[in-house]
Amino acid sequence: MRPTLTDLLDQDQFTRRHLGLSDADRAVLLDTLGLASVDALVAAAVPAAILQPEPLALPGPRTETDVLAELRSVADQNQVLTSLIGQGYFGTVTPPVILRNVLENPAWYTAYTPYQPEISQGRLETLVNFQTMISDLTGMELASASLLDEATAAAEAMTMARRLSRSGPDVFFVDADTQPQTIAVLATRAEPLGIELQVAPIDALDPTGCYGALLSWPGSSGELRDLSAPIAALHEAGAIAVVTADLLGCTIAEPPGSRGADIVVGSAQRFGVPMGFGGPHAGFLATKERHARSLPGRLVGVSTDTAGRPALRLALQTREQHIRREKATSNICTAQVLLANIASLYAAYHGPEGLQRIAERTHRLASVLVAGLRQGGVPVHNSSWFDTVTVSAPGGSSALMEQAVAAGFNLRRLDDDRVGISFDETTTPAVVESLWTLFGVSASIAALDLDAPDGISADDRRTTALLPQAAFNRYHTEHEMLRYLRRLADKDLALDRTMIPLGSCTMKLNATSEMEPITWPEFANVHPYAPIEQTLGYRHLIRSLEQMLVAITGYDAVSLQPNAGSQGELAGLLAIRAYHRSQGDDQRTVCLIPSSAHGTNAASAVMAGMRVTVVACDDGGNVDLDDLRAKAAAAGDQLAAIMVTYPSTHGVYEAGITELCEIVHGHGGQVYVDGANLNALVGLAQPGRFGADVSHLNLHKTFCIPHGGGGPGVGPVAVRAHLAPFLPGDPLAPLGTQPVGPVSAAQFGSASILPISWVYISLMGGTGLRAATVDAVLAANYVARRLDPYFPVLYTGANGLVAHECILDVRPITKATGVTVDDIAKRLIDFGFHAPTMSFPVAGTLMVEPTESESLAELDRFVAAMVAIHAEIEAIAQGADLETSALRHAPHTAEDLLGDWDRPYGRADGAFPVASLRRSKYFPPVSRIDSAYGDRHLVCSCEPIEAYAEAH
Repeated sequence: MRPTLTDLLDQDQFTRRHLGLSDADRAVLLDTLGLASVDALVAAAVPAAILQPEPLALPGPRTETDVLAELRSVADQNQVLTSLIGQGYFGTVTPPVILRNVLENPAWYTAYTPYQPEISQGRLETLVNFQTMISDLTGMELASASLLDEATAAAEAMTMARRLSRSGPDVFFVDADTQPQTIAVLATRAEPLGIELQVAPIDALDPTGCYGALLSWPGSSGELRDLSAPIAALHEAGAIAVVTADLLGCTIAEPPGSRGADIVVGSAQRFGVPMGFGGPHAGFLATKERHARSLPGRLVGVSTDTAGRPALRLALQTREQHIRREKATSNICTAQVLLANIASLYAAYHGPEGLQRIAERTHRLASVLVAGLRQGGVPVHNSSWFDTVTVSAPGGSSALMEQAVAAGFNLRRLDDDRVGISFDETTTPAVVESLWTLFGVSASIAALDLDAPDGISADDRRTTALLPQAAFNRYHTEHEMLRYLRRLADKDLALDRTMIPLGSCTMKLNATSEMEPITWPEFANVHPYAPIEQTLGYRHLIRSLEQMLVAITGYDAVSLQPNAGSQGELAGLLAIRAYHRSQGDDQRTVCLIPSSAHGTNAASAVMAGMRVTVVACDDGGNVDLDDLRAKAAAAGDQLAAIMVTYPSTHGVYEAGITELCEIVHGHGGQVYVDGANLNALVGLAQPGRFGADVSHLNLHKTFCIPHGGGGPGVGPVAVRAHLAPFLPGDPLAPLGTQPVGPVSAAQFGSASILPISWVYISLMGGTGLRAATVDAVLAANYVARRLDPYFPVLYTGANGLVAHECILDVRPITKATGVTVDDIAKRLIDFGFHAPTMSFPVAGTLMVEPTESESLAELDRFVAAMVAIHAEIEAIAQGADLETSALRHAPHTAEDLLGDWDRPYGRADGAFPVASLRRSKYFPPVSRIDSAYGDRHLVCSCEPIEAYAEAH
């Protein structure tokens, strides 16, 4: 039959390209499993009690052309005005060489968190550069590898200060001249932990009445106050001084570290990262070296490999939440690596002189503005400033705001009588002239340029050296930067080179059409606090995405504010806590958590003011329902919730999930389903309908936002109707006016990357999303069946099937031969693969998740690599020496292979364990890294320029 025009349009083209398997491939996989169809697979694997009978209430698949055209019309509803709002968010210019070769480059944005450091040396180098940049600019000794935003960093500093403080009550003082969104997040985080937040002017600070204080430099008003005296007073009382700092200001003014600060926090957004309606941006936290083991989040350090070469890796990994669990002091898991990398590369591209030039120009324009206003009789409230000033507008601020909008820019309304004005690197002299006109002032930039008084006094000018390290003094031409970025990318493995079969992490295709809109100016250049009428497109997109997620999950409401999975967990638990309190059940504080759960679950529960009780798992890896009944009964009317991952962290569709929900509900508790494994549910089952009350989702897993080398992430929280009033609040609402405060600085979190998930869902449609889930389950079962004879699958569900991931048990091999999961993981690098998840949730195992995006050829390539490694293990079992084997020496660098060779196996066996590698080979830049050495000799910054000169 002749096809119709509709047939020829091929609405399913994107779905076919997202899914790695063809119909012929599926037939091969199904035959391997002994199943007749994908429907038979679903019926055999998924418990009938939760199986979703009807299709998703979403439209069908669409073409990329149609979806992007619709999104363009949505974007056009946003108005991009010149933003002078400031308040922690600034206009910036992403250097094109960084925009094209990092932000738009899958070698950077599809990489995973650098837990396998040998294949992550490129992104680890830029993170060390970031840490060095933050330490240097803030005047501190040590910085972490980024936090979620400035407000979250301040909250982490608040709890870190409590751990460090030697004295004082559980009171944390906050400078009233702090950004309001930061104060709001601090309040949200303080209350469940029993911390009293005292917000007042600095002059009201009583150092003996608090364990620590947060001071702002500059203040939200723009004032640059000398903090030396209050910091000294805090230290005399044994309290901790935390300071929020502006990075660009730190290039020309003496930074807080020079004034004695213990902890400095802030945002690196204005270093080349677009405002994006609130995120994602890299927050930072810097401190003194002696506090390294109290740092939240991640820290990159220098160690050595087996040949003694310097090598980078994540330091102090014992702080990771899956190890510390309820003893964790932070639930931070995702960082903002991609954005931190952009910021550090921005600093490298401009160098110290370039950064100071940008800062001086920004400051000069602000000073010229102030001089002209004062010359014209308009009062400016600041006695000092860097880029922000507060201007008097008696009774007329609202009218002034309207006039500014008509002139093409946004001001910040502070109250009826005052407005705030902030400048940045994108500000032009024409903006200054327009502002003078707005205030009825006539002045001349040429006349004031050299004579306008500075807002930074001579005594406050920076005298300490600025970024002397080689990384910030070499790559100032585009050619040098281009080659530097290529060299860094070539050191790493990302999805653009190979499958990343990480269980629980869902490393799936991040399609180009999904990524394209995030750099559109209508999305990238919008301030998060711009007037509502200027952000109609964003709000339409957000409502639409919320409705999509409601349709997919079966819940009733969604908040997109949490900017990481960990923050989604916290938001969900805070909703449960607030709900119980609204019912008069303040005593409900016990949270049940299965022993198999991800460690952030326990950490989040503690942060939400709950007490953790662990529920056992049975021999099949399922939640032990008898133990659950006993623990729920013991908790009685103190039971608040259970946190359970579904499918389980063990990769199984547990048949008892509905009974689990009934048990907890029967004792008055709420059911939290961790959405980490939602990629096995979409279109098959809906947690909001099979008994759960709340879930966080991971848009950076199930819905195609890329992992970015360790962030950004988005962790929306979805709830049933009774919890909807307790979703995260507006960061700009007055304190105490909302049932639950915000968990992020911006109301919609990392809004600029939400188009990625919106495009993905729109392209796939309901049928495509279900097909993706089925293919993910099919691929996982295929890998499990193929590898089970070599590496037994530890847990299976009904009919011997797994969900979307499987756990390979290496423990018997280790016991018999000494070969460990580390040996297998490092040997996989020689095959060009990123390792599966190691020793989680069970020590001595590998958890594999192939996702729906991988082709049969790639699945078979991975299986062949694992089978080849098993053959090498068999040789050890037959008497070959492990210590001199390719397994223990893996991974093999080109330098190792070309150097002196005294190993019992040939060089070709080390380099090319399978013949196909001769056509395309990845050589890691370093061999196996000694993490213990690095933790004993903690070095977390890059070298000074003198060392570079000596080495070259």
